[in-house]
Amino acid sequence: MKKVFNFEVAGRPLSIELGQVAQLANGAALVRYGDTVVLSTATAAKQPRDGIDFFPLSVDYEEKLYSVGKIPGGFIKREGKPTEKAILVSRVIDRQMRPRFPKDLRNDVTIVNTVLSVEQDNSPEFASIIGTVVALSTSDIPFNGPIAGVILGLVDGQVVINPTTDQRNKSDMYVTLSADKEKIVMIEAGANQVPDEVMLDAIKKGHEEIKRIIDFIDSIVAEVGKPKFAYESFAVADDLWTAVYELAKDDIKTALMNADKATRDTQVDAVCASVQEKLAEAYPDQQGKIGEALYKLQKKTVRSLILEEHKRVDGRSLMEIRPLSAEVGILPRTHGSALFQRGQTQVMTTVTLGPMSEVQMLDGVDLDEQKRYIHHYNFPPYSVGEARSSRGPGRREIGHGALAERALEPVIPSETEFPYAIRLVSEVLMSNGSTSQGSVCASTLALMDAGVPIKEPVAGISSGLVVDEENPDRFITFMDIQGIEDFFGDMDFKVAGTKNGITAIQVDIKVDGLTYEIIRQAFEITKKGRMQILNEVMLPVIPEPRKTLSSYAPKIYQTKIDVDKIREVIGPGGKVINKIIAETGVKIDIEEDGSVFVATSDEAAGQKAIQIIEGIAGDVEPGTVYTGKVTRIMTFGAFVEFLPGKEGLVHISKLDTKRVNKVEDVVNVGDEITVKVIEIDKQGRINLSRKDVLLENGSGKE
Repeated sequence: MKKVFNFEVAGRPLSIELGQVAQLANGAALVRYGDTVVLSTATAAKQPRDGIDFFPLSVDYEEKLYSVGKIPGGFIKREGKPTEKAILVSRVIDRQMRPRFPKDLRNDVTIVNTVLSVEQDNSPEFASIIGTVVALSTSDIPFNGPIAGVILGLVDGQVVINPTTDQRNKSDMYVTLSADKEKIVMIEAGANQVPDEVMLDAIKKGHEEIKRIIDFIDSIVAEVGKPKFAYESFAVADDLWTAVYELAKDDIKTALMNADKATRDTQVDAVCASVQEKLAEAYPDQQGKIGEALYKLQKKTVRSLILEEHKRVDGRSLMEIRPLSAEVGILPRTHGSALFQRGQTQVMTTVTLGPMSEVQMLDGVDLDEQKRYIHHYNFPPYSVGEARSSRGPGRREIGHGALAERALEPVIPSETEFPYAIRLVSEVLMSNGSTSQGSVCASTLALMDAGVPIKEPVAGISSGLVVDEENPDRFITFMDIQGIEDFFGDMDFKVAGTKNGITAIQVDIKVDGLTYEIIRQAFEITKKGRMQILNEVMLPVIPEPRKTLSSYAPKIYQTKIDVDKIREVIGPGGKVINKIIAETGVKIDIEEDGSVFVATSDEAAGQKAIQIIEGIAGDVEPGTVYTGKVTRIMTFGAFVEFLPGKEGLVHISKLDTKRVNKVEDVVNVGDEITVKVIEIDKQGRINLSRKDVLLENGSGKE
């Protein structure tokens, strides 16, 4: 039976419909937020998956172009693989839901959010978060909820909940925040150099709204929620855990204490192999469980070292950043390049500049139709010492690239200041923790090496966390986590920013949530870290963007013409503009507002193309001198095309300083001559003179 629950968020109606659609899923909710409609479903397998040691959760966010009245582009006319935006929203939802499931659950759980209708003022991302929580909380799937989420903006210094399109365009940040009633569960942010304290205040205000929404969801669960199903626990048995702990605790600790990742992994593998061999007889056919116990032992050891002894496996203090280095200009033919290294994390970023015609076209449910600044991130298997084929970017790579892109977007110059399409590619050459923030640093350096006039340099660093499992109020935060601390710790709190403030945040947690004090400490740690990286490593290498672009980068020349003249510059069937391109060898882009961009590596060709375009778009005035080509010869004179598509007549009496009996005695078709506009008659016909140019030169020659 259909039930409808109504609420209000940010002054707009929110309704949850249950019981009518998708009845075979374990849980389903049709969410309406204004005219935005999303169907959220949660489905669980009846039996656990064999042979795995993790919780198999998958989250999809499916954008249907009919939701905004669009037919998909291309030949197939069907939605294809998810857009980057859809992948990023899926990751955001995954990160906030995953910690709320039982760690020993091995049943597949699939969450699908289908975007059915979009009103641009009302975010389908917000509707999907709420729908997912309601679907899970009212289902029989084990889930420690509810939680809730909102979108935060900052308009004229004021925090805005779920900003409208107009507010988003003016906002200094876009933050996806989720929480339960006590703690923050997830933060994903892009910001325009927002100070740490302003960001923390916004998080607190968003949390208050989230608490209201959770009360609403609680009332729904109280009325229609199902009992949670019993599941087979895959936790390690106490006797096996005790056996592994007693046998390997000292050896594992010794093996872990090494700064070199490869050596540490080799030592740990040797201990694990020895334990497997020694326990094989007592625990036959339980190699997987022994492996889980060994993983648990490594986790316990790393956490205990940090929490109890304030030690890290590589010997660093809790607030010490691994050794840093940076280089720029390492690739001779790219437009800009840089190599950044932090410990055994190493990232190389390249910059490619192109004309505005090379912007990325988008086909999604948002209003954005193109993207001028693009950042891609690649994580090849060799970066972690694995021998396997690369299958192209997955969700993780897309997410990390988007994070670095978001971090640098606020400092990218506008199209007016720097009329280029900009593509960055970060290649991870070694990985041992926080490669996304290494990409931020390498990208800043590469942009400055390319001569892109960024507003401020950006650096990024991450903060880690270990919480006492027996006393959750006892915790410790630390700077610059490496891979092993990410695996076994409770938080990867990534923050990128400039000296003025935050530009991007991404938070991954494995605990049930973060207190305000943990977040405050993370902000304090990451601010100190990024300033150290900027001042001690990055700026000494290249203190500001280069004043000139690479000789291999196209030069962009720009002008602006009257919108009514665009048609004349293009010409019928593109005849005029194609002729300019053929003559000069440049690339030309004309935008709807009359902005014209000419791209070429030849300055003379660029200036010539601009001159031609301005001549076509401008009014031809008497006294102006042009170089043109003779197109036709008549008995009374020669017609000269002095601008593409514009002809004038040089009367026979105006061909030379001396008397001319026959036009062909002076010029022939195809000759280039310099002429002066002497008259535009009432019918718009243009009269030209070669004679006047010769007389003005004083030599009788052109």
